[in-house]
Amino acid sequence: MKIISQEKDDGYRGIWFELGQKENEYGDKYSGGLATYTAKHVPLAVYAPAVEKTFFVYGGRRRGDPRHLLAMVSYYDHELGVVPRPTIVHDKKGVDDPHDNPSVAIAADGHVWVFVSGRGRRRPGYRYRSTTPYSTDAFERIDEIEMTYPQPWYVRDEGFLLLFTKYTGVRELYWSTSADGRSWTPDSKLAGMGGHYQISCRAGRRVLTAFNMHPGGNVDVRTNLYFAETDDMGRTWRAADGTILDTPMTSADSAAAVHDYLSENRLVYVKDITVDSDGRPVVLVVTSASHRPGPAGDPRIWTIAHWTGTEWRFVEVTRSTHNYDMGSLYVEPDGRWRIIGPTEEGPQPHGTGGEMALWLSEDKGRSWRKVKSITSGSRTNHSYARRPAVAVSHVGSAGDRSRRLETPHPEFYAFWADGNPDELSESRLYFCDRDGACVRSFPARMDGKYAEPEAVREPTG
Repeated sequence: MKIISQEKDDGYRGIWFELGQKENEYGDKYSGGLATYTAKHVPLAVYAPAVEKTFFVYGGRRRGDPRHLLAMVSYYDHELGVVPRPTIVHDKKGVDDPHDNPSVAIAADGHVWVFVSGRGRRRPGYRYRSTTPYSTDAFERIDEIEMTYPQPWYVRDEGFLLLFTKYTGVRELYWSTSADGRSWTPDSKLAGMGGHYQISCRAGRRVLTAFNMHPGGNVDVRTNLYFAETDDMGRTWRAADGTILDTPMTSADSAAAVHDYLSENRLVYVKDITVDSDGRPVVLVVTSASHRPGPAGDPRIWTIAHWTGTEWRFVEVTRSTHNYDMGSLYVEPDGRWRIIGPTEEGPQPHGTGGEMALWLSEDKGRSWRKVKSITSGSRTNHSYARRPAVAVSHVGSAGDRSRRLETPHPEFYAFWADGNPDELSESRLYFCDRDGACVRSFPARMDGKYAEPEAVREPTG
């Protein structure tokens, strides 16, 4: 019997969460409005040029219950400037944990796929497929699997390459492939050096990942930085210099190593990955002195790691106040590099997130300047600004072989949620344009089938 999800909600409301790990007076390890959490759920949005819509997923909640998690999907119609009522793809039945948030992919035939994360071996993950191409009206459940932090990438003429995590006593990295999303290859282990968190992207036929390691399996001492990529659906994995990597990688001194942060006593929080105009990887991380919130972790340094073709170059962008301040990195066709993220101190200064800002580099990441405060004077912190991917089915065949990463629609360049990390609060969802000039909020309450997002900040000039 097919399980079909088609229930609609009457507005956009984000999940609120607290981990409950409070080790000092500066609050929780992370908490707040976490609808677009975690950085390891990728992608959370996909722009489909064929229909001029950006499809997105998030962790929503039941009205009147900020702690009841719903895996939600919707889209923004760029031609009409509206959003429909969001669809509840999966009700987590009392789970309040945004580690169970979904990620999204669009296949070549236009069907929207939602990958609902599980949590270790305690809660399973689920895969869903839209019943109609480029639609969020109804979804068929395909299967139930062990899958945490799903990162699905659709590759032209090949199908899905899914990167994910399995809890085997520690958090280890795996991949699996499928031509049609229904039949999948057995899980293959990518890395197991005591545990890992990873981020990934697709550039043409390449899928690239960057990850840290957890010495002794302890996530609170996450450190080091590694990089690997494949251009043949996981049959071969290579380091940035082309060295073929033996998988699973089990040694901390693997050829995939980018930098030894362990010897520097620095923690590494991976945030985003993309490629430059030559197809060389660029990774965004935040390094820290402590897993605890507050000044003990300072300096928290937003750092770019860029493979130049011969070596990894490291550049400091800025500093912020929390390990879980998360932003997105963009490399654009005109040569400019951009970061959108909560780098500025927010109303809850020691909590997750802050005020959103736009940073720009015009020299390929060598130097950065803040060009705009995207939000200011907020009542609660904004967190987890996410970059939409681009559907492959409408990038020409030459473009799909390109080493570049396609950029999202300039009207929907990043989206995120807000919330109070210090106490239970409502959480709204937002998106902004490429220049950070126009910020819109998704309607928390809808009377009709469609609604226009509300302009929170209008462009000037």
